[in-house]
Amino acid sequence: MAQTKPAGSYLWGRLSAFGLGVAAIACLIDQAAKLWLLYDFDLASRSPVPLTPFLDLLLTFNTGISYGLFPQHGPVGEWALFAFKLAAVAFLWGWLTRAPSRLTAAALGLIIGGAVGNAWDRLRYGMVTDFLEVHIVHYHFPDFNVADSAIVIGGILLVLDALRSPHPDP
Repeated sequence: MAQTKPAGSYLWGRLSAFGLGVAAIACLIDQAAKLWLLYDFDLASRSPVPLTPFLDLLLTFNTGISYGLFPQHGPVGEWALFAFKLAAVAFLWGWLTRAPSRLTAAALGLIIGGAVGNAWDRLRYGMVTDFLEVHIVHYHFPDFNVADSAIVIGGILLVLDALRSPHPDP
């Protein structure tokens, strides 16, 4: 006998509250760090600020997506990137409703929270505020922020979860 999903289950799952809680925390930490660095610490007038021999605080603004890919300079491109982020969040939310484990839900929550944090910047400023710069000798990695870190960590956790999950026989 085939089982049917209860009404509303496409919007809410067993671990949705947990995953969205992780998303909210990631987004709030991202936004709090950006606001503090912009307005209280005044990073614009102090930048760059060396933290370690390989990590600096450096204020930059990203008009593209992660790590400066596909930069946009105009309202059409900015709104297209915003719409892309909304579509990605909707897809991830749908995945979250079917998350089989807390690790998967946490990973998806980190990605959702990071995407929302950067989308909020794009909506408010038309670009994303980045402030972390990693460099080794003379090579400088693309600047990033807490939201980008949450997205990358979430992606790594999804891969680790997939590797540790039992694989069904073909």
